[in-house]
Amino acid sequence: MHDNQGMPNLSNKIAPDLTDEFFETLVKTGSVHIERIISQGHTSPAEGWYDQDRNEWVLLVQGAACLAFEDGREVALGPGDWLEIPAHQKHRVAWTDPAQQTIWLAVHYP
Repeated sequence: MHDNQGMPNLSNKIAPDLTDEFFETLVKTGSVHIERIISQGHTSPAEGWYDQDRNEWVLLVQGAACLAFEDGREVALGPGDWLEIPAHQKHRVAWTDPAQQTIWLAVHYP
């Protein structure tokens, strides 16, 4: 049997009051950036779209969210759902569940 105490875990909770969305870098190399994002009722700023220079692969670990794309498409995500967002595909977070923490795993790569 292995001792897992002290091991990093994506589901570790953050403070119950998430006034601001929480971003945590898990791994960063010259070409790859992996981060955990925790949202609770947060959305992207209304005045703009994300227009990233790099590809992004995102996995919803826990909670619920909806991503909106500039072309009018919306994608609802639940636990275990993942999505690849090509570089320069304009998108935003339209909704995250205000009743629970939504945990994302985002991988940014060339």
